[in-house]
Amino acid sequence: MKSQNYMDLKIPSKSINESFARSAVAAFCLQLDPTIAELADIKTAVSEAVTNCIVHAYNSANGEIYIKSEITDDRVLIVKIRDKGKGIADIKQAMEPLFTTGGEERAGLGFAVMESFMDKVKVTSREGKGTTVTLYKKFFRVTNEKPE
Repeated sequence: MKSQNYMDLKIPSKSINESFARSAVAAFCLQLDPTIAELADIKTAVSEAVTNCIVHAYNSANGEIYIKSEITDDRVLIVKIRDKGKGIADIKQAMEPLFTTGGEERAGLGFAVMESFMDKVKVTSREGKGTTVTLYKKFFRVTNEKPE
């Protein structure tokens, strides 16, 4: 897969920036002419990943979240959301529905939600170094309009 276009974004890990992050990624993928449902899926998955960074990686302390969105020549949107927080000790366990380290106010459904809305979700992490969540979404709808 060859990259056709990309966007890099770095934001502070503040909850107020979660909506900006999801809107920025959604705006970037507009060039793929997504359906309203596809846009909603992407925004929801990005929102969950960014919220995980804010709540779990940095325990609501200051840190940075790095977002790279890429569109490949075969119409796949790849979104990498990375932090330099505390990392995940057991990725398999963390991805189990209802598992959470965030206390009883957290549902533990973040990864399950991401997986339900995206074609593929990949998680890599190193304790003390951070976590990267990579989201993949293939777009099949092609319009016949040619850009000017």
